[in-house]
Amino acid sequence: MQTFAAVFRDPTVPAAIEPVTLDDPAAGEVRVRLSGCGLCHTDFLAASGALPFPLPAVLGHEGAGVVEAVGPGGDSALIGRSVVLSFRSCGTCPRCRAAQSPYCDDKRALNFSGRRPDGTSPFRDREGQPLGACFFGQSSLARHANVPLRNLVEVPPRDDLWMLGALGCGLQTGAGAVLNVLKPEVGASVVILGLGAVGMAALMAAKASGADPIIAVDRSPERLELARDFGATHALLAAGADVAGQIHQITGGGAAYAVECAGSPVTAALALDALAMLGKAAICGAAAGQGPLMLDPQKLLYGRSLRGVVQGDSEPSVFIPHLLRLQAAGLFPFERLVTGFDFDDIGAALAAAREGRAVKAVARMA
Repeated sequence: MQTFAAVFRDPTVPAAIEPVTLDDPAAGEVRVRLSGCGLCHTDFLAASGALPFPLPAVLGHEGAGVVEAVGPGGDSALIGRSVVLSFRSCGTCPRCRAAQSPYCDDKRALNFSGRRPDGTSPFRDREGQPLGACFFGQSSLARHANVPLRNLVEVPPRDDLWMLGALGCGLQTGAGAVLNVLKPEVGASVVILGLGAVGMAALMAAKASGADPIIAVDRSPERLELARDFGATHALLAAGADVAGQIHQITGGGAAYAVECAGSPVTAALALDALAMLGKAAICGAAAGQGPLMLDPQKLLYGRSLRGVVQGDSEPSVFIPHLLRLQAAGLFPFERLVTGFDFDDIGAALAAAREGRAVKAVARMA
């Protein structure tokens, strides 16, 4: 079929909406008519070449939409269902069988090779050349995409379906780091370092958990003000004097938990410095080109720990419905983070996301 997609051709050339050909869904796939796709830092890493991915490509990995067709042997009852799209996993390796699919043995090939496992691409450009695709199994910065069944999370029909794709990566990463990994007790102290979409999701999850105090750290006064609206009890400028010392003073000896969401070795080290003895820190990002993480081993001797986290340790089919229930209860108002942009104005959406003018920019197709 003929459709349209945002095509990223070269790191030096802005993405543009182009007509593309999408082949029929293969066995084990469905065709989704996209309603929206969130924009994430990982899209920029792939577009810039910092994350190896074959260009030219269709990117996007926070899609939501409606199933329009199924592949050979597929269940036609899926047609018309509303779905959120998340990352791809194999479903058969030891990690997947243990409900640890973010750590799937085939994660890199399934999400970052630019092709299906059989080597084909579902997208071709106007010259008939195959495009890099299957980004996180979906490549959803398009009006239509072919998506593996394991990527799908069925959700009830909603007028705001277009914004729900944001749950499929960044928001589940931050919220999952708190709810699935750290699991703070009521009244426990939590520090959030970095207030992009991941950090704001972590903050909302900490608030929903009953954590107190919740200390937000960022370089932007505007983001710190927003963090207070979302439940932060304290807001510290990252460039301020002795941030770790301020955290120790606020908490009376250091935080029980910290979530690093900036993807910087500096903030990762700060997460460790902020902890009390036996404190735990979740590291949610690692931006390319930032250099190694330098730690003082003595700071680990008192039971402090750092834990890397992918996708919030989430099983999307379980965790995304949980986040929607929290939203319905008023405990996870992620809709307040979202700014919608018309898909045809993809340049404005990408610029707002890249420059931090939108906490969570979402391209709207419907």
